[in-house]
Amino acid sequence: MTTEDGKPVKEVASNAQGTWDVQVDKPGKYKVTLDVSSLPQTAEVRGGNNVRTPTVYKDNCSTVLFALVPKAGGEQTPGAPAPTDTSDSSFWTRAAQLTFEGFNLGLIIALAAMGLSLIFGTTKLTNFAHGELVTFGALIAYLFNVGFGLGVIPSAIIAVLVGGAFGYLQDRFFWGQLRRRGTGVIAMMIISIGVAMFLRFLFLFLHGGDSEPYTEFNAQAGITVGPITAAPKNFIMMAIELAVLVIVGIALLKTRTGKAARAVADNPALAASSGINVDRVIRVIWTAGGAIAALAGILLGLSQTVKFTMGQDILLLIFAGVTLGGLGTAFGALVGSLIVGLFIQLSTLWISPELKSVGALAVLIIVLLFRPQGILGRRERIG
Repeated sequence: MTTEDGKPVKEVASNAQGTWDVQVDKPGKYKVTLDVSSLPQTAEVRGGNNVRTPTVYKDNCSTVLFALVPKAGGEQTPGAPAPTDTSDSSFWTRAAQLTFEGFNLGLIIALAAMGLSLIFGTTKLTNFAHGELVTFGALIAYLFNVGFGLGVIPSAIIAVLVGGAFGYLQDRFFWGQLRRRGTGVIAMMIISIGVAMFLRFLFLFLHGGDSEPYTEFNAQAGITVGPITAAPKNFIMMAIELAVLVIVGIALLKTRTGKAARAVADNPALAASSGINVDRVIRVIWTAGGAIAALAGILLGLSQTVKFTMGQDILLLIFAGVTLGGLGTAFGALVGSLIVGLFIQLSTLWISPELKSVGALAVLIIVLLFRPQGILGRRERIG
């Protein structure tokens, strides 16, 4: 184990249970390297990465995990019994693990995609700055967590509220003004690209270019459920994601505002003539979309780390989920996002992880060739 700048800290060996412990003098980033030559001849590190770079905070423990898997074509130890062929079971175990990870990623994408889809449905705006709403939520939570010393949970609650307020203010003082001036949707789409670039570089100026974790829930011992192994936070995050998506779905179907939002999405002029305040409905949608996007950013930051480009990194996947499910349909965004998340993770069974996003976009293109309106979208005549 060394410090971030390469100064040695300590070299230790694990016990019979595979655990080890190192006490450090001060908080900071460290580099932990596993000596692969000390592993059994039949085992190797999953993914081939034997280096971890944890961040240790004051009065907190940081857990480092190295997942070991059977070594493909490993030499048998002389005198040892012949190993059982586990290639099939290993494949299906990995497939189950990737399916779980795909659902986790798909639900995070779905949170962001649902807000984008609702905004498009009510305003016909393709908002390329929606990824920055995701980043905004993660950065606000990071500010209160690391900057002000609050826990992650209260910081997340504050960030969701601030994200909703940010969405409201955007429509109240910017997008709403453009609509009243009669700005076309194509012009507004181009403007959204400029807004995205402005916010991204503002985040870079204020936060910096480094990837930073929250002070809690960084590394947790995995929980094994059948063939799936995951940190406890992943199960909790998926429960939160599902709960929020269900609540939003019920609100769209059962509440007065939800029904009004669906009416505006179907026909704004007819909705206005029937007494619905279209501007008010759009403002509510922007507020909800900003809050949901902020929550997606916080959960993404807990899964990975917080950086100024995190929203941009998943923006293409968000658009893929929205388009695949059907533009303007909230439930279509959920279905499309889950398909994208699953395909991204499961595709790594056969292709390099670096190409997994390309495969998901290829599926998007193929589906849209046969069903341009998306899975849950409706055919519309134009002209």
